[in-house]
Amino acid sequence: MYRGRLKRDFDLWVEKGMVARPAADAMLAEYDQRRSTFSVGGVLTMLAALLISASILLLIAANWEEIPRGAKVISVVALIWIFHLSAGVAFARGADRLGGAALVLGTMCFGGAIALIGQLYHLSGDTVDAMLLWFAGAVASAVLFRSEAVTVAAGFLAFAVSFAMVDQFDWQWDWLYGWSPIACALVVLALIYRTGAERARHFAYLLGLAWLGWLYGLSEEVWPAVVYALVGTLSFVALTVKGSPLEAIARRAGAAPAFYACALAVLGLLALHFEYDAGGRLAVLAAATIAFVLLALALAGRDNGAVRYLAYTVFAGEVLYLSFVTIDSMLGTSGFFLLSGLVVAVLAFVVVRMEKLFARRAEEAGR
Repeated sequence: MYRGRLKRDFDLWVEKGMVARPAADAMLAEYDQRRSTFSVGGVLTMLAALLISASILLLIAANWEEIPRGAKVISVVALIWIFHLSAGVAFARGADRLGGAALVLGTMCFGGAIALIGQLYHLSGDTVDAMLLWFAGAVASAVLFRSEAVTVAAGFLAFAVSFAMVDQFDWQWDWLYGWSPIACALVVLALIYRTGAERARHFAYLLGLAWLGWLYGLSEEVWPAVVYALVGTLSFVALTVKGSPLEAIARRAGAAPAFYACALAVLGLLALHFEYDAGGRLAVLAAATIAFVLLALALAGRDNGAVRYLAYTVFAGEVLYLSFVTIDSMLGTSGFFLLSGLVVAVLAFVVVRMEKLFARRAEEAGR
């Protein structure tokens, strides 16, 4: 998708005489040579690795009785070594995608081996211990091979570890395990620094947001939601306003910092809607939500598509929610659907106007 837009921009710039055709072709060729370029073959290779991993795990889970206990353990351990050695050979020959797929297979087999050995020999421990060991194995593999694919797998396992730890205490706070999502997020960030798997940052950010949402669910007070909304808004402004010390750093990091700061503010505003659902407080909260949407569009709507679409979604949801909570004062269901249609029409008009404004600003900035 991005490559298509890039090629269209190059063609337009060449047509306007802003860029020479050889230079445009050279820049496009350089983009195609980057490792992060989307590849159908790479995606299919990873999907094949996941399907084979699933088949191996299901075979292990079957705990077939015909094969002796020792042979089962030896087979699984042998698969772990075979896949990791194959990955080393693939990386040495420059087949990075094949090596990543082999490492994912090895990581999945390692998790299956943990489950199998615990089942066969009735080892003491629980799900948390098993998930921690699996996560540690994935982290070690990602560090040793500097594998982006295993870093992504470790991101998924970070969610599994956090879920297992929190679930062990029935989703109640524990002073040690309660910090596990943050600890896992920090480990994932450290892996990203080692392996360069920038897209895996989303796992860390989402873990942080999920942790904050869980903390709010534990609290019986309103102030955590207020703090989320204020901190998210201030962080978003600091990351996007021109001239801010953090704006240049955030620009180099891409769209994620501003988006997740915006998401934190939205999380706080959403939580406040559960607290104030009627009367003047709801009116003030709705006005604050719409004001934040407009602020997000003004500061980052043109350059950050993720923030733009989140703002559109929040705006539409807020207006429809206000329509829903006031349905009793209307003419029943038909009036609600009529109002919903009008809201969508107004939303479409606002979106079209905002897109034209962003396009005009982009054109003026390019002059």
